[in-house]
Amino acid sequence: MFEGAIPALVTPFKNGEIDIPSFKRHIDWVIDNGVSAVVPCGTTGESATLSHEEHQRLIEITVDHVAGRVPVIAGTGSNSTREAVHLTRFAEKVGANGALVITPYYNKPTQKGLIEHFKAVSESVNIPIILYNVPGRTGVNMLPETVAKVAEFKNIVGIKEASGNLAQISEIIRLCDPSFAVISGDDGLTYSILTLGGKGVISVTANILPDKVSMMVKSALDGDWETARRIHFDLAEINKSLFIETNPIPVKTALQIMGRMNAEFRLPLTPMSEENRARLKKTLERYGVVVR
Repeated sequence: MFEGAIPALVTPFKNGEIDIPSFKRHIDWVIDNGVSAVVPCGTTGESATLSHEEHQRLIEITVDHVAGRVPVIAGTGSNSTREAVHLTRFAEKVGANGALVITPYYNKPTQKGLIEHFKAVSESVNIPIILYNVPGRTGVNMLPETVAKVAEFKNIVGIKEASGNLAQISEIIRLCDPSFAVISGDDGLTYSILTLGGKGVISVTANILPDKVSMMVKSALDGDWETARRIHFDLAEINKSLFIETNPIPVKTALQIMGRMNAEFRLPLTPMSEENRARLKKTLERYGVVVR
């Protein structure tokens, strides 16, 4: 269920509120272009500035609108274990196929604290859970040995690894059962992680080029490494461009340039600089994206 190219969905805003029609159109577009699943309410979806009510509403809207076409993996993490349990239970209640649960941020828990956190979330639901390790944002790194211990819990089925450390990712794959899905959390490292035995990517770039990212991952999983390698190098420029400012500023700006949604953000995120916007537009033109 949890492999392939999986976009971390952008959350469009309009006049300060969630732009639900644009959100639904975006879901349809990425599904029509071959993605394997979708993730609402992740980092790319600006989950940090969503109210609890908005967070739950987006999960429910996604489940209802996707209507079984692909799995929905709801972002339900929090720096509070109690809140993570509450959101994950809600995702299960409304029919999400799984949950993406980030390591608690700001608190800087110990490795033991991480184990206890994920044990509590795991025991609260029956749906599959994917761990999310992104130390650059959270201030804590989940070590391979800790991942291996947590992977023994009944419904912990994988990890989105965004540490940027290939040696660490390799060690996770070595220590865990082959059924445990290691998923790239960095678009630029996806090909390398796939060669180590990874199963896919939870992707920023798949919001912009869902067909290309899907083809790269599918080719690798099918053993067509030459095609996957070619697409990997072809995607290098867009992967880099989508991080010239803090994610999701570039990806949402790109979608505005493509005419797909507003580039409206909630503070403390701000609109992209004009210089970087011009650079991003040139990159999109190179990929043949229709620019309006």
